[in-house]
Amino acid sequence: MGKKKGIFQRSLDGVEVVGNKLPHPVTLFAILALLVLLLSAALSPLGISVEHPGEEGEMVEIKNLLNGEGINYIFSSMTDNFIGFAPLGVVLLTMLGIGIAERAGLISAILRGFVLAVPNRFITIGLVFAGIMSSVASDAGYVVLPPLGALLFAAVGRHPLAGLAAAFAGVSGGFSANLVLSGTDALLGELTIAGAAIVDPAYAEGMSIAMNWWFIAASVFLLTIIGAWVTERIVEPRLGEYKGEYREKVEKLTSLEKKGLVWAVVSIVVSLILAALLVLPEGAPMRGTGERPIIESPFMSSLVPIIAILFFIPGLVYGIVTKAVKNDKDVAYQLSDTMASMGMFIVLAFTAGQFVAYFNESNMGLVLGVYGADFLQNINLTGIPLVLVFIIIAAFINIFIGSASAKWAMMAPIFVPIMMQLGYSPELTQMAYRIADSSTNIISPLMTYFAIIIAFAQKYDKKMGIGTLVSTMIPYSIFFLVGWTLMLIVWMLFGVELGPGAPILYE
Repeated sequence: MGKKKGIFQRSLDGVEVVGNKLPHPVTLFAILALLVLLLSAALSPLGISVEHPGEEGEMVEIKNLLNGEGINYIFSSMTDNFIGFAPLGVVLLTMLGIGIAERAGLISAILRGFVLAVPNRFITIGLVFAGIMSSVASDAGYVVLPPLGALLFAAVGRHPLAGLAAAFAGVSGGFSANLVLSGTDALLGELTIAGAAIVDPAYAEGMSIAMNWWFIAASVFLLTIIGAWVTERIVEPRLGEYKGEYREKVEKLTSLEKKGLVWAVVSIVVSLILAALLVLPEGAPMRGTGERPIIESPFMSSLVPIIAILFFIPGLVYGIVTKAVKNDKDVAYQLSDTMASMGMFIVLAFTAGQFVAYFNESNMGLVLGVYGADFLQNINLTGIPLVLVFIIIAAFINIFIGSASAKWAMMAPIFVPIMMQLGYSPELTQMAYRIADSSTNIISPLMTYFAIIIAFAQKYDKKMGIGTLVSTMIPYSIFFLVGWTLMLIVWMLFGVELGPGAPILYE
């Protein structure tokens, strides 16, 4: 007779069953788009209307998208809805730059070089920090750092699973923290801007993808300290001494890789200097003319191509030096491989684009935002309690839907307008979402890379399963969520901008 499962294990099994029954995100958005069409036809005859919050005296009603005019809109706008899906262009452009750096080997070399260069007493904190910073390379950190962390810990006589857990916590739990802007900022930022435009198009025009920059940069240090503390005080003591036999040498950087890194750093410095010359000097071509000429400038509005270029140049230089790139054909093939890996995202963009467009065209987002804000005001749910409830909701949803972009594409058109109606900026709503999403990534069995992490762990413990990994990662999730949320509350109390020109409150 098998051992009876505990409540925790049964709960995890339930999450896995429910999550596996959910449709694929592509199908989910197709269903949601159809649901919006049906609801628009059902609600339109009821005459539900609200006053437009951005236009005094202008009344807005739910529009029927299944009448003659609506059906014409569905077919005539389908291509524009796809091409105009906010994150599509910015993500593809950003990944062109990141892709060459990843496929030429620069990202892997940087991560390995950093971790191997850290003194033994700082291995834990260095590993968590590297994991957090790896989000600049999208998902590359998931593949490189957890196995590297396990090897590193084993090499110095520590439990390899503690090293794997520390790296995984940094990569996944700290995915929304970084010192520099990444593709995640572009992806989520464009969806937030689209959500803000439902209420106030003029405000949305002044927003940029750097809206959370100051906060996510400060978060790196908080999460690094928390992650290292949890590893050494909770996770590693619980795992005990490693008695397994699996050992493997950590490959050091070759002389050619080191030479490539040196020249890549030189190219980054030169690129940053040239970028600074575009905006810092008086009369620079990308400098603004207002009271804040740098923050409110063409440069800040052009961050996506600038980020892509700042990845592309050092990636190309590294590839040339290490012979990973021998000619222009290699560059073309590597860029092509990068775009091929984005195939699923492009398909997702089609169905998600239709859903977002129909939701906005029907005015359901605006109506729901006004009614939702009134309801929350009537029950006196505002201020910090409101933000806490939103974080809890987003964290719970994340356990069942792993894709950050898929969740935010569904949530932004609803929650951004609601929070704006209650006086809180879209920038704050996005940051609250990012905290919830990142903190519970590491305990969601449905997260894309969860199975891969288990496979890495089974090299050292063949009995490792979902329950074991989740129980190992729960302390990180709890401390990240609590610590990060407290940091956001302090940020709110002091009214500090979340990023360049990104306030806490929406006037």
